[in-house]
Amino acid sequence: MGRILINTESITLEEVIEKDRRFPSYAILSHTWGDEEVTFQEMQSGNPPTWKEGYRKIVRTCKLASESGIGHAWRVRLPP
Repeated sequence: MGRILINTESITLEEVIEKDRRFPSYAILSHTWGDEEVTFQEMQSGNPPTWKEGYRKIVRTCKLASESGIGHAWRVRLPP
């Protein structure tokens, strides 16, 4: 069974498969939901709205994770 994570290099969704009951390391973006967040469906479309602030949050998270050698990220939605 896989988990959908964000590839920190391509900033695209990727299904990551568990190997020997372990997933690769991934960063977690925990944040409150604002007016300009990117939905799962928008990310899945392959053409996410890059002008939204939520997309910029994802890009910043991926950049920090990638600089730390982490290949994937996961976004947690918290209530406002």
